[in-house]
Amino acid sequence: MPEVPRFTSVWSDLNQVEFDQGFLQAGPFRTRYLHSGDASKPLLLLMHGTTGHAEAYVRNLKSHGEHFDTYAIDFIGHGYSSKPEHPLEIRHYIEQVRAVLDTLGAEKAYLAGESLGGWVAAKFAQVHPERVEKIGLNTPGGTMANPKVMERLLTLSAEAAEDPSWERVRARLEWLMADPATVTDDLIKTRQMIFQQPDWKMACRMNMALQDLETRKRNMFTDEDLRSIETEALVIWTTKDPSGPVDEGRRMADLLANGRLAVIENAGHWPQYEQADEFNRIHLDFLLGR
Repeated sequence: MPEVPRFTSVWSDLNQVEFDQGFLQAGPFRTRYLHSGDASKPLLLLMHGTTGHAEAYVRNLKSHGEHFDTYAIDFIGHGYSSKPEHPLEIRHYIEQVRAVLDTLGAEKAYLAGESLGGWVAAKFAQVHPERVEKIGLNTPGGTMANPKVMERLLTLSAEAAEDPSWERVRARLEWLMADPATVTDDLIKTRQMIFQQPDWKMACRMNMALQDLETRKRNMFTDEDLRSIETEALVIWTTKDPSGPVDEGRRMADLLANGRLAVIENAGHWPQYEQADEFNRIHLDFLLGR
């Protein structure tokens, strides 16, 4: 496993990147973003996982911004985007993504997401195939409902929402990683500030809706759903993903009409951060058809 630097920070990942941060009013949704690239390039949306935020992609903006007009967004109910006061299901995130594309004037886009973000990307490709070029599905959700995994994620998230102490925020982040040392102080502080927002307790209850078994089941993909997705798709799984085994990634890739699988070693649920160089190479080779 590559040695983890003694200290890294969000800024050390971004200080050589030409990027901007801002907000889009996308339909009814105020959507925060980190952006790299320019409008002369194809649009790429990067989408994080449950209780996550755009900083999940700070180690990917530079490489992807060289080839794409790249936006890493905060989902509604997450980060610093709008926080609806109702349980959030996949259709609500689909509405936000569609509104973002419309606001940016994009008829089509490349969509890539981690966990919840991969779930949304795949579902968007199913319901709006005419608007999607390719989909990158990074340790995606949507095919499993493991009560133990769901309960652990719900507990860690609820505890950090109720008491966003350093230790509880760290514990939530460590769940994502194969190597807990990957969780830096700066990453903890970045997420802690989000969890300390006055409306975060409410937002967390809403964004954890998919950890309820019945809610999750009605949002999950059937095998037929996956077979119906004809968009070219890359499923990225890892050898130490806490949400499920590599076999689940392989099953998903096999069911997708134009799916393929890549496996990254020594990473958990955040390979785009933990093994950024390998992820960037694999992901860009797929998106660019190299």
